[in-house]
Amino acid sequence: MAAVGVWRYSESAERGPEQSATLVQFSNGKLTNSENVEFQLHKNIHKNNPRKKHQLILSAETDRLTYVGNNFGPGALKCNSLCKYFVGMLNKSTGKMEVHDAQLFNMQPFFPGESVAEGDTNEKHTSYRDKVDSLIEAFGTNKQKRALSSRRLNQVGNETLQKAVAKAAENIIDKKGITALSNEATQFESQDKSAFLPPCHADADKPEDVYKFEDIISTAEYQAIEAHSAPLKISTAEEICKLAQTGNYSSFVLETLKSLPQDEKSDHNGHCLFYLQILIRLHNLKNHEFKHKGSLGSDVADVVKNSLMKNFTVLTYNNGRIKNVMPSSMKAKIVAYIIALALHINSFQTDLTYLQRDLKISENRILDIARAMGLKITKKKVDIPGVAAEDHKIATLTLPLVVQSTLRGHKRKKMT
Repeated sequence: MAAVGVWRYSESAERGPEQSATLVQFSNGKLTNSENVEFQLHKNIHKNNPRKKHQLILSAETDRLTYVGNNFGPGALKCNSLCKYFVGMLNKSTGKMEVHDAQLFNMQPFFPGESVAEGDTNEKHTSYRDKVDSLIEAFGTNKQKRALSSRRLNQVGNETLQKAVAKAAENIIDKKGITALSNEATQFESQDKSAFLPPCHADADKPEDVYKFEDIISTAEYQAIEAHSAPLKISTAEEICKLAQTGNYSSFVLETLKSLPQDEKSDHNGHCLFYLQILIRLHNLKNHEFKHKGSLGSDVADVVKNSLMKNFTVLTYNNGRIKNVMPSSMKAKIVAYIIALALHINSFQTDLTYLQRDLKISENRILDIARAMGLKITKKKVDIPGVAAEDHKIATLTLPLVVQSTLRGHKRKKMT
């Protein structure tokens, strides 16, 4: 911003100067040497019109360009009406400074043929970008001209592409019709949901065949966890209490151990609970913890680790390295597999509240995933030692599966 030595005087010499200075700023850069710039201030001659008597136009002539600014019309700065500017002038002989009112003008390049009159609505009005482009064409370097040409070609290419896309969309709508497109969108939404759910056989005759056990734990993983699931082959309350004191197992696993019958399936249930505990550990890991080999625990076999990394993480390239990360969609997938495995362990009825707390997610989150799996949600009072009974949410797999419908125009929330 620069202060320009232009003063406005009233017609009568007896009244003295109006003591108003003019401040300027240039829209395309800073003024480095004001001595080589010639400024002229023009005032509206309609002095009897209260709306026009204070209208000013300031022009600036340089060796290469002419600049124009005004205090009225669309191009005027709004700040002049919102704040007040002052200029201080120091008298070197007296050492005193005089403060005078000032107005700020925004100087823009002016090209011959343009109109600066009030209310100019010429449809051929040139934008600031077009003015800069004209300057580049006339005085720019070869590099600037090549960049200008490339930008204009890209602009034409984008416009052509947009027209082609719009035309293609119109053709598809005309060819298929709105109904067919809506059916395709519904089918795509269903495929999107199945991306994070275990393989579902909705037409199965038995609950155990809806989410098959072999789709949740592979044979290789099941054999690999046998050697490490021994701590869960317990039956007495004292043993379970000791296990809880280690802090290595979730409340869901510990509560399930208390209620499981000791029969021929106890070893199988121990394997399943151990794998479920590994899934909970995986879900609760931070992305930066994947680089540590022992992040899942030393009791997890390499076969299981490799399978989990493959099924529940995605590879990303960052800072020259490839690493595993777990987006929210993969976390939802882990929750769905945990629920499916918990159903197999607990005769296809499981407590979601314990799982929700162990996974550190909201109740709405786990309920959304359970409903997407077609489970029936009920409420149950659960007695907690030393605490009043709590309301827990229970998920049950019944046949046929519960179909979630969109009610009252509310759109089903997409799992991400």
